[in-house]
Amino acid sequence: MKDGLKLVAQLMEISARTAPKAVGKDFVVTRVVAGDDLKKLAEEMERYGEETGKRNYDRDARGVAAAGALLLVGLKDAAPCGLNCGACGHSTCVDLAALAEGPEFAGPICAWRLVDLGIALGSAAKTASIHNVDNRIMYRIGVVARKMGLIDADAVLGAPLSASGKNPYFDR
Repeated sequence: MKDGLKLVAQLMEISARTAPKAVGKDFVVTRVVAGDDLKKLAEEMERYGEETGKRNYDRDARGVAAAGALLLVGLKDAAPCGLNCGACGHSTCVDLAALAEGPEFAGPICAWRLVDLGIALGSAAKTASIHNVDNRIMYRIGVVARKMGLIDADAVLGAPLSASGKNPYFDR
């Protein structure tokens, strides 16, 4: 079953890669995580939650531990779109400051690039659904995966995958 989940994660990766991107520029990065790295990630998520006092890292760590594979999807060096739309809170794209390290992610990031990330994740989740694989997009996975160096990204989210009699991500 784990081989099948890893295959679905790889298909999800293709969906994320080929998802539409604003003004045709691609800053999306992906990585499939399986095997021992899943266990290490779950352990680090628990530890991070305990050390920071942030809630639900333990809960999401249990979801990672129950997964047969997971997909990380992030943004790396995402240049502003140049639309001067103000969605980021600045009047012009030039005013969008250079990336600075925040407590969990680097930012600021152009709002349209974050939309790209969302579309990529949605496309990946759709692919999992087509294959009847349970999944859930999780913020906390990305925080810890990034800190561990599992993916080189400025902002990242993760989607664990499960194929069992009950979806472990539904009524957490």
